[in-house]
Amino acid sequence: MFNLFSLSWRNIWRHRGRSLMTAGAVGLAVFFTLVYLSFLGAMENGIYNNLTASVGHLQVRVEGYREKREFRDLLIPNAAQVEARLATQTQASRVVALEIPALVAGETRSRGVLLIGDQRPPELRERFVKQSLVEGRLPEAGDLDSIALGASLARALKVKLGDPVYVYAPGTEGRGAGAYRLVGLLRFPDPAIEARSAFLSLAAAQELAAPGSATRIELHFPFTRYSQDTQLVTLQPQLAASLEPGLSLESWREASPAIAQIFNLLTPLVLIFAAIFFGLAGLLVVNTIYLGLLERTRELGVIVALGAGPGQVTRMVVLESLLLCSSGALVGGLLGLLTIAALSGGFSLEALYGEVGGVFGLPEKVYLSLRAWDIPITLAYTLLTGLLAAWWPARVAARLEPVEAMRFTA
Repeated sequence: MFNLFSLSWRNIWRHRGRSLMTAGAVGLAVFFTLVYLSFLGAMENGIYNNLTASVGHLQVRVEGYREKREFRDLLIPNAAQVEARLATQTQASRVVALEIPALVAGETRSRGVLLIGDQRPPELRERFVKQSLVEGRLPEAGDLDSIALGASLARALKVKLGDPVYVYAPGTEGRGAGAYRLVGLLRFPDPAIEARSAFLSLAAAQELAAPGSATRIELHFPFTRYSQDTQLVTLQPQLAASLEPGLSLESWREASPAIAQIFNLLTPLVLIFAAIFFGLAGLLVVNTIYLGLLERTRELGVIVALGAGPGQVTRMVVLESLLLCSSGALVGGLLGLLTIAALSGGFSLEALYGEVGGVFGLPEKVYLSLRAWDIPITLAYTLLTGLLAAWWPARVAARLEPVEAMRFTA
């Protein structure tokens, strides 16, 4: 076996320039595959964290809420009791929100908005403030007199911090109208959301439109990686069983099916691109191995005449192909890992996609990292390329007749 290995290694470096170019192509395929896979993982985790921070990993809603049109039909009555029951079942952070279609007005102008009253745990409130608050503050929990508006909505109403803002919510079950003091301005990546967003404390929203009720309760689990999302498969039915009749528990995938579809497409797309890289590199490997065979046809004829069988010749050719691919993969893999390590501290993509990225939930900063299966996938591609590239030259070599081979002239 050692002799076969030694002979194959010597054969592939007979034409150093050609072999170096081929190994370099394999190395580039390995390099780009590792970097692409780590980039994909980073984007998956970034989008996943942004999305679940805004809608939660799981949401309690009224059953069939998408088909309901009346505000009162969307209400979860006794929201505090539902939240307390969930608190006994899970340690997940909870956001209780009441969404109200309303009319807000300044002194001279008015706009239709989706008024949101919510109650967030400190860590999620801090994240929301960091991402969205551009001036002032958010209404505090239990604050019945303050309101925060999207910055463009405030401009449309011609109001500034400290000005009164009037809210009308006809057809609801609370007071139906109220006057508040503008205390904060918010900015969102999507201009349409910024132009129709207004925030109260949960207590103020319930007093205005639906005492004691909410329209959704979000559950936020301490998951930071998309791979951890599989835990929801067991958590969701367990928690759903504890809910009252008439309530449903849906995952972020069910709440945002379009985003979920993008997640399903990301990995297959990158694997297809990787297959293209390795396919092109494999053509070079085939070319190198086959040209090497043509140049050594008479030598192979002698080897066969001395007693080497088709199996031994086939193994030699396959080993040459695998050694060539492995040499390139070793260098490309090392460079790929060094690149990923250098970029693991994070880099911004804002210059690439600007504010548009925020509309689609793309992360502002990407941290390259490898998942458990990224290196095995790359190694599998390399091995498959080496085997497929050797298949045809090996068949040609195994069928050589010693006499014809020794008469062969290139």
